[in-house]
Amino acid sequence: MSKRETYESKTEKLLLPIVEKFGVEIYDVEYVKEGSDWYLRAYIDKPGGVNIDDCEKVSRALSDELDKDDFIEDAYILEVSSPGLGRTLKKDKHLEKSLGEEVEIKTYKPIDKQKEFRGVLKAFDEQNIIVVIDEEEKVFARAEIALIRLALDF
Repeated sequence: MSKRETYESKTEKLLLPIVEKFGVEIYDVEYVKEGSDWYLRAYIDKPGGVNIDDCEKVSRALSDELDKDDFIEDAYILEVSSPGLGRTLKKDKHLEKSLGEEVEIKTYKPIDKQKEFRGVLKAFDEQNIIVVIDEEEKVFARAEIALIRLALDF
């Protein structure tokens, strides 16, 4: 397990009793470097969405637990927020909740001369994601998908 994966996993374990206490759920945890700074991000959610008070309560409680455990070697910035409307669908649990929803897919390499697709998420398994585009099923190998997220309509 990489350092990043270890930090994310340990943070999720610390976060679990905190989110249960405040009536929210863990959407995702990520440890990433942007520029010269490291960020530990916890995304939380609940039916109807989270608000700033939810994020603040979880952030304070998580910060206290991280200070006690002190397992992250680098200096980092802690952020707790909603995954947002155009949330990235990284895990199977995200895909499961989004079946029947409109998604945007970006691929690493062009497929039929394009790299961006939009359609309704129909199904998925370990290898593939199936999306209905213009009433036709299109199968994408997970390995060729750079990003999949909920589509935003304005």
